[in-house]
This record gives sequence, structure tokens and C-alpha cells, in this order.
Amino acid sequence: MTRHLTEITVVGEDDTGLIAEVTSLLFERSINIEDLDQAVREGVFRMTMHVDTDDMVCTQAKLREDLKELGEELGVDVQVRFPADRETQSIAVLVTKESHCLEAIFEAWASGDLGADVEVVIGNHSDLQPLAEAYDVPFHDIGDEKGTPDEDELLDVLAEYDTDLVVLARYMRILSPDVVFRYENRIINVHPSLLPSFPGASAYMQAIEEGVRIAGVTAHYVTTDLDQGPIITQRAFNVPDDATEEELQQIGQPLEAEALLEAIDLHLNDNVAVHRGRTELRDVDESEVQLGAPGELDDINPDRPIDGLGDFVAEQESEPEAEADD
Repeated sequence: MTRHLTEITVVGEDDTGLIAEVTSLLFERSINIEDLDQAVREGVFRMTMHVDTDDMVCTQAKLREDLKELGEELGVDVQVRFPADRETQSIAVLVTKESHCLEAIFEAWASGDLGADVEVVIGNHSDLQPLAEAYDVPFHDIGDEKGTPDEDELLDVLAEYDTDLVVLARYMRILSPDVVFRYENRIINVHPSLLPSFPGASAYMQAIEEGVRIAGVTAHYVTTDLDQGPIITQRAFNVPDDATEEELQQIGQPLEAEALLEAIDLHLNDNVAVHRGRTELRDVDESEVQLGAPGELDDINPDRPIDGLGDFVAEQESEPEAEADD
């Protein structure tokens, strides 16, 4: 529904009348609101609208200017993305110290398989700056000596590069609502577990401590609830007996990169949409993607018995009733 609509995002300190002020401006310019969603978290207000601007009585430049001026009056940030703005997409990758996901993204980009440009790498440590420089991509270190990121600087960098998609390639920091709200459904993270199991830190160790036989990884959209955003892709693997955390990392990291790349591809090609907190595929053959376990698993898994349809029940139902004894 949203592919041919204009997206307007309003983010700022919560206050009364914000929705009315913005919607009134749109009404005056003959802009029809097709979808509106708003939320407040930790005092931060976010409103995302998808609107039809085909019959508006002003130019795109004028609408941007008017919304910017209104935002300044209300003390909020207003961003407008017309359909044409989303044709050429740019990616910002956020990292900490683990290189495997960033390396996979760069390899896909260099081979022409990514479908977008990696415009910038942003880290809360400088460890991966040499890898970014090897691909001639600007690197911004926004962390202090403890790795605490400066989110104002982060937002400035994302705005400078006009970022369409933010990819968390093992970025080991929680993003605040101020960042998440501005890029809602445009931030993809990869987590080393089969969410919703084992959210948070040390997911592989959590799997070991709980004694699971199957572990995995998940690529998902980021929300203000930690590791609870809409799931896009997952991969699973068997947990060896007496496995260490390092051994699970060696098994899981290639799958993390694979799941993340597929999620990025689905997003960039507009093949995945979020509806009521869940993702839905559109305009793609499900046989062409691997959202979860390999398809071969379906052939291995047994298909019977099923409650109420077992052979014994079926036989009993097919036998004629015995004649009652005299």
C-alpha cells in the first residue's frame, strides 16, 4: 500500500495538538491521509503518515518548506519522503567490533548483489575503520572511550548521507526512541538467537545454559522494545553436545550474515511489509527466499499421525456398526 505514497514522519517532544496541526496543514493542501500511526515512548512523540500527494495544490518543494516551518514552530522534526526519493537507496551500517556481518555486506555490495550503496559505516569503536577504508567507505566513530555513542552525532551523520536504510551489523548498543522513531521500519538488526527466545546480551550463552538442541539467528526490524521487532528472516542450527559459546559463534556467525543479507534484500526490493507488528511478503515467490529453516526439512519431517486423523481412528470410523445382540 505504501510504495506509491508519500511518507511523512514527525518526531519530537510530546505535546498536545501535534497531530491536529500537521493534519490540518495537509488538508489545506488537498493531501489525503491514507494511513496514520503514532506512539509516545520516554516522552518522545512519533507520528508516521502515508499520504496521497497526487492531487495536492502545491509543489513538492513547497510542501517540504511548509512542513519544515511548521515543525520549527511546534519544536518537532518533520521528514518527507516522496516515492521518487526512495528509488535510489543508501545504506548506513552501524558496527561495534565484530566484522563478519560488515564483511558480508561489503562483499555483496562489491559484487553488485546488494541493490543499494553503502554510503557510510558508523561505529561506537574504531576497530572496523580499516575494513571500511579498504572499501573506500567513510567511517565515523561516534563513541567515547567506553564506547558510549553520541546519538546526536549519529542522527547528524544519518541525515548527512540521506540514509534510507540503517543496518545494525552486530552493533552492540540499544538505540533510543529518538533514533528508532525517525527510521521506523528502516532499521534492520541481526540477533544471535531464534527470537523471541533469548533476547538481549549473550544469546548464544543463554542457549547453552538452557540446554536447547536447536539454536539460531534472526534478522528483524528494530523497535523501541529490545529484540522484539517484526521478524524478517531466521536461520537454525543444531547445538553440539558440550558446545562452548565460542563454538556456537563459529557456527552462527555465517548464518547471521546470511540472514541479515536476505533481510536487506527483501527490504530494498520492497518485498516485505510490516502489518500489525508482523512482516508479510509481497510480490515475491516464497520458493525463491529462505525465511526460516531449509525447505528440505519439510520433506524430512513426518506428516502423521495427526490428532483425530490417525489410522486407528480412521479405521474405526469406516467400520459399520455391529448389530446389537438380541
